Amino acid sequence: MNLRQLSLALFVAALSFSAGAATFSCPDLASTVQVNACPTEDELKFTYNGYCSDNAKAYANQTDSCIRYEDYRAMKNTARWESADGEFDGYVSCDLPAAQFKALKATSLKVVAQGKLTKLVCSYPKGINFTYRTKQTCTIDNEKACAADAANCKATCN
Repeated sequence: MNLRQLSLALFVAALSFSAGAATFSCPDLASTVQVNACPTEDELKFTYNGYCSDNAKAYANQTDSCIRYEDYRAMKNTARWESADGEFDGYVSCDLPAAQFKALKATSLKVVAQGKLTKLVCSYPKGINFTYRTKQTCTIDNEKACAADAANCKATCN
């Protein structure tokens, strides 16, 4: 085998290795990191007044969050969190203490197709979802084991 053939063989091997399937499981929330700060009460009130000041929007029921400030606050008082590897992310209520949030365990893993995008959605108690987005095709490895215990959930994307 000459040098050119060897180089080509190594290049093809590298391509096939990088194009291999990747396996994912729901992140352990204990190792997640908060990416942005929680909004202050003044920021929430300011954005509520700006967003909900269009009376036509509020009275036409185009947005239920403008009916009461408490509803708007519940929707917007969140911060973005990421898994330790940065693959999964989600928005978490700033009213939920970090220690309580980090103790939550996944309840399910689902594959959701959205146009050309595939999402792996990990659900946790308190309405928390962490999502991985890709253009690859993903499948749940063992749906029965996954349904029985979310800790056993794994998905393969390729």
